[in-house]
Amino acid sequence: MITLYHGSNVDIQEIDLCRSKRGKDFGCGFYLNANKQQAFDMALRTTRMLMKGEPIINTYLFDDTILQSNTDLNIKVFDDYSPEWAEFVLMNRNNNTDTPTHPYDIVIGPIADDTVGVQIRRFVNGYIPMNTLIEELRFRGNHAIQYFFGTERAIQFLKKQ
Repeated sequence: MITLYHGSNVDIQEIDLCRSKRGKDFGCGFYLNANKQQAFDMALRTTRMLMKGEPIINTYLFDDTILQSNTDLNIKVFDDYSPEWAEFVLMNRNNNTDTPTHPYDIVIGPIADDTVGVQIRRFVNGYIPMNTLIEELRFRGNHAIQYFFGTERAIQFLKKQ
């Protein structure tokens, strides 16, 4: 079991995937990470942006043994920044529909830096090559791994603490 955190401006009693936002790194879903400080920073950012609520760290236990077991979940793990990861982020960041761009229930991998929009435009317009895009998207903080839960089946493996 690992402990994962989700920073917000509200205490989340029940995960509602309908509240997920489009255009995120791994698509529309519920995002967590194992770094409590990083979750708190996100909670602060969200509270300031929405100008309501208080910074709250929602804590969940996740049985990560399912990553190696035979479940019916479709799981994708990116071990590090790579061209495959960058293309996956580009595909999801550019998706403004409710239709997922991938078949995965859970995706685990690096977080893209907050300036991702600028970097993607530079790449798409041909100003930078793929290897530069990957470096520009590399998150500058500690523990830059995010956990994406994109389906109702996937969130069943999260236990609120």
